Amino acid sequence: MAVRRQEALDYHSQGRPGKIQIALTKPCKTQLDLSLAYTPGVAEPCLDIAKNPDDAYLYTARGNLVAVVSNGTAVLGLGNIGPLAGKPVMEGKGVLFKAFADIDVFDLDINAPTPKEIIAFCKMLEPTVGGINLEDIKAPDCFEVEEQLIEALDIPVFHDDQHGTAIISGAALINAVDLSHKKMADIKVVFSGAGASAIATANHYIRLGVKREHITIVDTKGVVHAGRTDLNKYKQAFAQKTDARDLKDALVGADVLVGLSVAGAVTPEMLKGMAPHPVIFALANPTPEIMPEEARAARPDAIIATGRSDYPNQVNNVLGFPFIFRGALDVHARKINEEMKMAATHALADLAKQDVPDAVRTAYGVDRIHFGVDYLIPKPLDPRVLLWEAPAVAEAAMKTGVARKTIDLAHYREELEARLGYARALMRGLTARASAQPQRIVFPEGWDARILRAARALVDEKIAKPTVLGDPVEIARVAKDAEIELDGIPVVDPRTAEARERYAQALWIKRQRKGMTLGAARRLVEHPHYFSAMMVAEGEADAMVGGIEQFYPDKLHALLQAVGVDPKAKALAGIFMMVVEKNVYFVADTTVNVDPDAQTLAHIASETARLVKRLGVTPRVAFLSFSNFGGARFPASEKVAEAVRLLRESEPELEADGEMMAETALEEKLLKGNYPFSRLTGPANVLIFPDLNAGNIGYQLLKSIAKAEAIGPILVGMNRPVHILQRDIQAQDVINMAVIAAVDAQGRAK
Repeated sequence: MAVRRQEALDYHSQGRPGKIQIALTKPCKTQLDLSLAYTPGVAEPCLDIAKNPDDAYLYTARGNLVAVVSNGTAVLGLGNIGPLAGKPVMEGKGVLFKAFADIDVFDLDINAPTPKEIIAFCKMLEPTVGGINLEDIKAPDCFEVEEQLIEALDIPVFHDDQHGTAIISGAALINAVDLSHKKMADIKVVFSGAGASAIATANHYIRLGVKREHITIVDTKGVVHAGRTDLNKYKQAFAQKTDARDLKDALVGADVLVGLSVAGAVTPEMLKGMAPHPVIFALANPTPEIMPEEARAARPDAIIATGRSDYPNQVNNVLGFPFIFRGALDVHARKINEEMKMAATHALADLAKQDVPDAVRTAYGVDRIHFGVDYLIPKPLDPRVLLWEAPAVAEAAMKTGVARKTIDLAHYREELEARLGYARALMRGLTARASAQPQRIVFPEGWDARILRAARALVDEKIAKPTVLGDPVEIARVAKDAEIELDGIPVVDPRTAEARERYAQALWIKRQRKGMTLGAARRLVEHPHYFSAMMVAEGEADAMVGGIEQFYPDKLHALLQAVGVDPKAKALAGIFMMVVEKNVYFVADTTVNVDPDAQTLAHIASETARLVKRLGVTPRVAFLSFSNFGGARFPASEKVAEAVRLLRESEPELEADGEMMAETALEEKLLKGNYPFSRLTGPANVLIFPDLNAGNIGYQLLKSIAKAEAIGPILVGMNRPVHILQRDIQAQDVINMAVIAAVDAQGRAK
């Protein structure tokens, strides 16, 4: 995936600079709060920790805090750029820890060029953090640093560059060997590359059952063999007595190739000498040692994995380190030992053999995912990875005596499910689903830099196929000023487009008996909003996302005339998807129906639930009011109660109830404690407001006070997927709406 320089700089600089911040976890508003947080109240936990050091896990954030430590000597593919230049990468590592495992991170980028200095620094960190993730330290220094710190410290130390690839590719190897009907003790493995990850992976494979004498490593000077005198002690451990001198020689008769080197290091000819049913892990990023198409052409019988998300079997370190540290921290482990790493590998291998739930298949936009040559390891967005890997690591820590704390694993899995919530996984899943079958999305306001940035991202991330409308000269000027490349983004001028007469005729036919003349239709389709709506109506775009510069009634008017209401729909409504911390709520109606009657209110709920299902979420619908289940008899509350009755008659299988107060709908204890007869099996995630006043005010309060992310308004009830943007949005909001529109279009197509 291509990333534009200015986009990357803007991402890191706009708003609050950087990618991470510290947030308070306790109230700090009153004098009492301050007295508890600092002096004199803070003395009490200090005294307890002085008596019992393990109480630090009880009274401080240490148990959920990892230090990502780097001296910047081997940063990604950038080399020795130093600790300051490497800081954005370390912040990025912190983002992954937080997003996938809810672990807090201090990224510590240190001026420590020697192993001795790194070791001394990390030793001083022990009282502050629950674990240390070493990152981007050059080989062989990284081996010495990790070995000495594991020995010296009483907290987990883990060098992800070494062990991440080892653990995850190890899971893929277990399953690939199984599928090829071979045995670990018999296979011959060749490594292209001899850096930290290659050495660590080779050692991990030995613990999996591969014989050391069956492993051949090839570095930049050729095969690591017994006759070489230039080997460090880590390579020397794999020096074989062999006549092979280059990678092609080494691959003759080999069962497995593990590429941890550079793009193009492997040719199709090299693969032809491998054993039957070879396993090819081409893991160089972003371009593998050999592209999967070339490898498949040379060896149709191969099992192939890469480090890329656009091919099957992605070996991605994010499947490892967040969950390994999660399990280690939660049992207050003293170290991450080999048994814990092996537990992570086997957990991933075993999970790949389980039935894949609908939610994961939906997230990736496919009907089937099942164990086989194209599915050796779980998908990175599979939420079950947390529930399998972290408990496996925790269990291994307890069994091997490095855990300070014993936990009940069944209860622990429940805690993990609640930790991250559904919100993050939902948007990641929807994006993956959109990417699986990119839809054609038209944006009428191509002259807006926010639209162009979003379109660029949609192309680069292969989420959708955008088309932008407007004056090509103006769009080119805006793109140049904003440093946005337009390649791969079609630009259409409605004033000169070949389709404008055809669209005018089609629009006139739709509206000729409603007062529209052909001349008026011709003038209207030259307007980008009408032109884009007609593209969707005529099937030449799958969805439209626009209206960034118009007032809502004007936006809706064009769509109603050009696209029209779905004849099967019972109501037209505007829905916002509200992401509030770890939860997602769908609120309706927020934009269309001013004072709906009971029947319309029931229809709004029905259409909203239908959309929610298309997005892969099971709806639990609450009809909101100022009254709980007949507690107050007024026409307004009785209207809501009547809407519930009507919906139950038409859709008895839908989980819906009311009328109820918002607090009742959202607080499960309150709902079940006071109203055990309610049909809702848990807190509501679809909130139906009694009128437009309440709906519009409600979503804006969530957005402003609760700082909820508002995605929408999502129009339901239209004849085609057409969605309206708010006026105060940013490029990411446009991308989010495009994802929703794409998934909407996919669902309608099915």
